[in-house]
Amino acid sequence: MRAAVVLFPGLNADAEMVRTIRDVCGTPTTIAWYTDAELPPGTDFVAIPGGFSYGDYLRCGALAKASPILGAIRAHAERGGWVLGVCNGFQILTEVGLLPGALVQNAHLRFECGDAYVKVTAEGPFTKRVGDVWRLPISHAEGRYHATPDTLKRLEGEGRIALRYCDANGVVGGKANPNGSIDDIAGIYGGPKKNVLGLMPHPERMSELLLGGDDGRRLFEAVLRAA
Repeated sequence: MRAAVVLFPGLNADAEMVRTIRDVCGTPTTIAWYTDAELPPGTDFVAIPGGFSYGDYLRCGALAKASPILGAIRAHAERGGWVLGVCNGFQILTEVGLLPGALVQNAHLRFECGDAYVKVTAEGPFTKRVGDVWRLPISHAEGRYHATPDTLKRLEGEGRIALRYCDANGVVGGKANPNGSIDDIAGIYGGPKKNVLGLMPHPERMSELLLGGDDGRRLFEAVLRAA
């Protein structure tokens, strides 16, 4: 098992992502640059961290999708390779079409930074036990998930709504939704085998107890076991 963390200009969560995959989970991890045409040889798992790729000019992820590395990531995902997009990474995956829908401005038009709770609402390679509640940090201004009614119906029917915002007791929605995401969606699956996951909260920032909790570690351990 080998992992690659993809860096774009303006990202700021790469150090936490590398540390979580390499040091906390013990998986050999290399860096891939946005200018690379190919992923590092032997890559099984690709992670796109959060931040502000290209300064979020135009809109989040819109410029990053034209980078050379995205062709290699698309090919990797289409053949069943594991791909994780966190925060800005989620936005990039929707822009490039590997995940449906879009991330738009938070409903209250404020930047949100703090901890949120999410509930596992679909089983998959990254999320094993439906009903689990995780506390994860969020840090975004354009994290409100939006999709057409047909897309939402398909996601629900195929069990691809991986995570929903909830309170500490697992009650979904209401004030627990920090950004107004439709259907309280915090993360979704894509790919032929649910091998692509995008989510707005940051599991890599809650992956070991010295950070205040390790709920995020469960996501990484699940996909590494699957791989």
